[in-house]
Amino acid sequence: MADPDFNREFDPAYGIAVPVAEGVQRMTVNNPSAFTFHGTNSYIVGEKSVAVIDPGPEDEAHFNALMAALEGRELTHIFVSHTHRDHSPLAARLKQVTGAVIVAEGAHRAARPLHEGEKNPFAESSDTDFVPDIALADGESITGDGWTLTALHTPGHTANHAAFALDGTGIVFSADHVMAWATTIVAPPDGAMSDYMRSLDKLLMRQDRLFLPGHGGPVTEPSAFMRGLRAHRRMRETAILARIKAGDRSVADMVKVIYRNTDPRLHGAAALSVLAHLEDLIEKGEVQTDGPPALTGIYSPA
Repeated sequence: MADPDFNREFDPAYGIAVPVAEGVQRMTVNNPSAFTFHGTNSYIVGEKSVAVIDPGPEDEAHFNALMAALEGRELTHIFVSHTHRDHSPLAARLKQVTGAVIVAEGAHRAARPLHEGEKNPFAESSDTDFVPDIALADGESITGDGWTLTALHTPGHTANHAAFALDGTGIVFSADHVMAWATTIVAPPDGAMSDYMRSLDKLLMRQDRLFLPGHGGPVTEPSAFMRGLRAHRRMRETAILARIKAGDRSVADMVKVIYRNTDPRLHGAAALSVLAHLEDLIEKGEVQTDGPPALTGIYSPA
């Protein structure tokens, strides 16, 4: 099973509203990192009366660029895919200035309770102050001037992650669930691999034509790409099982082998991804551990 066909070609065009589909513009925040690629994508949907999807972090230059792009137009709704600090914090300021309504799946929460003594490694990355004006149920829609956006609950990256479908177009704003440039970070306790895989299957059933993600460029053949993502995750699961059967007992030992060709800066995230797979494998009865699943746990075949 090969990796999906990742595409890392992307011009962020910071500060510019780039048309990416009919009635849709993309603006990228200048917050590049190993986790955000060239930066977080915000999207403006509509013509005269519009919605913004994922306004981004508290970033003065991006706020000013958004306001310039919105000049002469009415912002009615601010949609937020999930509550990591590179996506949601600017929503409050945009609401204050424009009076727009904030829409999301809900407030930030972990995918599962923390185990005794466990610390959430992504706690500082989580926007725990975020509260939407409208908590949109799965499949529920909001209609504006010439556009309708439908919430597609896609937990996995976070428990409250939602993609948004632009009805009648075959376009989905896939946020951090599906991205062309890299696989999604699934890190307990914020995220859960079992949720992520179910969410992939859910989107695969839709047969959409274009995904506009939270980082990087568009996914132009989403069904084929998601099948590649699913195969990639299953390959990782197989590799983890193989390492355990070969005698590896710790997450660190597994990461050294499985991610030996990965940027060392990402080994911390890779360890959390392995932990997410281990949680899923324990749930399926294929692996056992000496206590609650943890980065420091001891793992063995069930």
